[in-house]
Amino acid sequence: MYEPSERAGIFGWYLLGPLLGPTLGPLFGGIIVTRLGWRWTYWVLLIICAIVTTVGYFFLRETYAPAILDQRKARISKENDSSADKYYYEGEDRRPLREKLRGSLKRPLVIFIQPIVLVMSLYQALIFGTTYSIYTNMQQIYSKEPYNLDSERIGLLYLAPGAGFLLSVWFLVPRIDTVYNRLTEKNNGKALPEFRLPLANIGSILIPISLFWFAWTVEYRTHWAISMAATFFYGIGQVVVFNTVQNYYIDSFEKYAASAIAGGSVFRSVFGGIVPLFAPTLFEKLGYGWGISVFAFLSVLIAPSPILFYYFGGRIRERFQIKF
Repeated sequence: MYEPSERAGIFGWYLLGPLLGPTLGPLFGGIIVTRLGWRWTYWVLLIICAIVTTVGYFFLRETYAPAILDQRKARISKENDSSADKYYYEGEDRRPLREKLRGSLKRPLVIFIQPIVLVMSLYQALIFGTTYSIYTNMQQIYSKEPYNLDSERIGLLYLAPGAGFLLSVWFLVPRIDTVYNRLTEKNNGKALPEFRLPLANIGSILIPISLFWFAWTVEYRTHWAISMAATFFYGIGQVVVFNTVQNYYIDSFEKYAASAIAGGSVFRSVFGGIVPLFAPTLFEKLGYGWGISVFAFLSVLIAPSPILFYYFGGRIRERFQIKF
């Protein structure tokens, strides 16, 4: 829908949805549970989903060119009372529906094992697992001494990473396009997917620093504002990494970008759902200091991946080309 030169800035606002959800959810959830009871969390979600679905049904329009052309082809053939095979359009996929579905289901898995997608998806999965492991233990951390915060106040703490998300989208994410366009100009107007990656290094630095910061301020029970400042910078790093990686996928795989994003999304979502199940045991055995530091050390290990792909990503894409 958008030109590569302006895509990152727009994509940043789009990604706020899945990122702000886990931040705003506990805030409103705490208020709803305290004042209306836990059942109302589901009633509120039902109401929101119904409104969004209704608006989408009436106002969302198809924008994908092949789908629009396919609809036009069906309409013309019906108006002329002729076979649909009589008409065609450039790039039309004439395979049987069963074969199309088989290819669509297989493609994300094939692209996922490509080294670039595999490593960067692992990076995103680590961030998801870390984020949800921290979020699901906020109640346990801040409801006890010396904080003794109730559910509503703990919900407000989630605004700290949310503020980091917003600041990053407002100031840093548009710079992804700026860097991309400048590097393209220096490369005689030839754009490369790797030109999306330089700003990811900001996130690669902020994420482990903020995790160590949060881990040990919580371990030593310092003032809640000090540990919340760490989550603010964690939020900044998270958004920068996510945006650069998603745009890197789009530029690297173009026609099959949706499959690359899908493969990575499934992996990070599964990882982000499973890891928090084991986090309480980890924190119980190691304490919050060393327990959260485990995630920080892992983020240090994977931090060089953006800069390595910046220099070697082109060769890797050439060697592991995806063909369907």
